Amino acid sequence: MRWISFVNAVLVIIALYFLVFERDSLFAFAGRSDEPAETATDVVETGPPSDAIGVIVLRSSAREIGSAVQLRGQTRANRQVEVLAETISTVLSEPKRKGTFVEAGDLLCELDPGTRPASLAEAMAATLEAESRVPEAEARIEEAHARLAEAEINLKAARKLSETGFGSETRRISSEAEMSTAEAGIKSAEAGLEATQAGIEAATAAVAAAQREIDRLTIEAPFKGLLESDTAELGSLMQPGSLCATVIQLDPIKLVAFVPETEVNRIIVGSMASAQLVTGLQVEGRVTFLSRSADETTRTFEVEITVPNPELLIRDGQTVNIQIAAEGVKAHLLPQSALTLNNEGELGVRTVIANNVVDFVPIRLLRDTADGVWADGLPETADIIVVGQEFVTRGVTVVPTYREKSQ
Repeated sequence: MRWISFVNAVLVIIALYFLVFERDSLFAFAGRSDEPAETATDVVETGPPSDAIGVIVLRSSAREIGSAVQLRGQTRANRQVEVLAETISTVLSEPKRKGTFVEAGDLLCELDPGTRPASLAEAMAATLEAESRVPEAEARIEEAHARLAEAEINLKAARKLSETGFGSETRRISSEAEMSTAEAGIKSAEAGLEATQAGIEAATAAVAAAQREIDRLTIEAPFKGLLESDTAELGSLMQPGSLCATVIQLDPIKLVAFVPETEVNRIIVGSMASAQLVTGLQVEGRVTFLSRSADETTRTFEVEITVPNPELLIRDGQTVNIQIAAEGVKAHLLPQSALTLNNEGELGVRTVIANNVVDFVPIRLLRDTADGVWADGLPETADIIVVGQEFVTRGVTVVPTYREKSQ
């Protein structure tokens, strides 16, 4: 039975050969011809070709739309600070529980003062002692100046007497020595005053350091917010850098997202933005920050939107869909079925231009809606093929049938 299958295959190949390569001869033998009659030719010259493909065409006009930048991001606390200890001591205060509201300056952790008050008192006493030495040092300077004045008088008298021959040279030399001694005494007294003032400054610095150490015993809330963690437990030992509490501020709150580099130039700081949380809550705010540096991995730019949150309905870390207002553009509303690809893989639509010839126009999608897609790249008015676009290519003549948008 195998030779029967072989014969059938040969017959099929022969039939296909005549249908493909000898089509005209086969039709002529059957009494048919593809060439139109002379009378039909006259009609074709003023109308479309007889083999022109019929298509459905939609005449579309561009309309102004607000092309908002749509992003997906998350909420972030406006502030979040881990309040840390700056000294070593044990906690004396009862802990505050997480979720507690605090005002700026409220006590979070109080530490045991230990010997710090005594150190402060000692530093203050040293300051008073150093200040008490100032009048003595000033009196020494005045005494040194008086000795200098007396030495100057004696030196002048000794020089005059020496010049007139009534005084000895020895007296003159002695007066000059007294003068030098008086000048040295002034310098010594001034150095003593400077040392006293330096001692006062050192004692004052010690007082400030002791007072600062005492101030570190009370750890306060840096701003109004709520506790995200319990404060340190009573009796626990705090080291420099130990966590006392975590405070966050949720009013206002920030919405954080990342913008692709193709859309970043459409966003302006200060622009209005709306957002919807996954809970359904709708909020509005303004763009307060747009990064100038792209993320090295994703090549996106961080954008922040500040939103009021007086009732604290928005929590930190929630997912949110964001729409940032941008400059409006003109676009066409097209059915998704009208979109197609050319041989180069470009997305676009096929249109009908002059003499019912097909053309291909690349487009850029702006927004996807239930009624269709908004796209730009087309002229102000365009005849778009919505049915039959897959059966024609650029340069082909078609028979268009126009329809209304509502159809």
